[in-house]
Amino acid sequence: MSEFEKFMKKNKKERKNVKYAATKSLCDNNGKPLEWEIKPVTSRVNEELRAECSHNGVIDLQKYRQKIMCASIVYPNLSDAALQDSYGVMNEEELLLEMVDNTKEFDELFLLINKISDTETLAEKVEESKN
Repeated sequence: MSEFEKFMKKNKKERKNVKYAATKSLCDNNGKPLEWEIKPVTSRVNEELRAECSHNGVIDLQKYRQKIMCASIVYPNLSDAALQDSYGVMNEEELLLEMVDNTKEFDELFLLINKISDTETLAEKVEESKN
């Protein structure tokens, strides 16, 4: 295989989804926290969400954070109408805030998503933009 051929998509390592109990408040019949499936956020999705959350060059960090988190959650399906109805919300971001309503758990979920996505933290991005 030539050096150039090593760059072909077939040689690219695939990042795996992870299972993670995002909150202790949702448990199975035995009291064990339910596992969620989380996927890494791609560079393309990250850039699309940053653009969507930007206005006049300023990123709405709260909106961006919530959208990144929702984009990475595979299961439970945050778009499911029945799940949204059960919490009395109308979109994925509101549902996530209702399901993981513990601030520490919410922050830990965000940190996990950054870790598996190999993205900079928002604090690093803000610091970088200041320089």
